Amino acid sequence: MKIAIGNDHAATALKFEMMDYLGNLGHELVNFGTDEDASVNYPDYGEAVARAVARKEVDCGVLICGTGIGISLAANKVEGIRAASVSDPVSARLAREHNDANIICFGARIVGPEMARAILDAYLGAEFLGGRHADRVRLIHEIEKRTIEGREL
Repeated sequence: MKIAIGNDHAATALKFEMMDYLGNLGHELVNFGTDEDASVNYPDYGEAVARAVARKEVDCGVLICGTGIGISLAANKVEGIRAASVSDPVSARLAREHNDANIICFGARIVGPEMARAILDAYLGAEFLGGRHADRVRLIHEIEKRTIEGREL
């Protein structure tokens, strides 16, 4: 699987650990994150990964910042993105199965490397269930379209 990964300064060390982990599992990685500890703006990295996912240049994305929240908010502004901020494997699996999340986000200040690996395993090992969940994802997309087209603000 080809995976885009991005991070801010709070998550540089964890990003490198996750890149090693995912690479050892055979995944191809595209690094959109900072490799430095100097302060940067997480929205830039959230958008970069989200655009790669939306353009289908990669199969999915992984975003890491201090909490996972800010970077997920930025990613979710890109049309077609369903970025889920999680802190446990069950939420990660359900984000994929129920919400067809195409980006998983977590916080380096919230989860450690072992939990991050478990989150990635759960997310990457799950598949979208479709059915009633597809109807709900469609409704989310309709909200997005109305907002993008300026019909509702």
